[in-house]
Amino acid sequence: MPKIDNPTLEKELREIIARVTEIEPGEITLESRFVEDLGMDSMMALEILAAMEKKYTIQIPEEKLAQLRTLKDTISLAKEYL
Repeated sequence: MPKIDNPTLEKELREIIARVTEIEPGEITLESRFVEDLGMDSMMALEILAAMEKKYTIQIPEEKLAQLRTLKDTISLAKEYL
């Protein structure tokens, strides 16, 4: 897997989150809180996790799901497994 730079990773993850939450990508900031600000539930979080795994061919343990609180957290988590 080629190394993905931060801006690319951020853009791709923002698009995944936007698709799952049905919110415009431009409305999702690094600090947007998924549950409080975007109305995300656990099923959406699982969907995001699955989409990340598929897109980047990585395995992220389900216990890590609780770490998906903001786009910034999601980027950190993805980088851990890339």
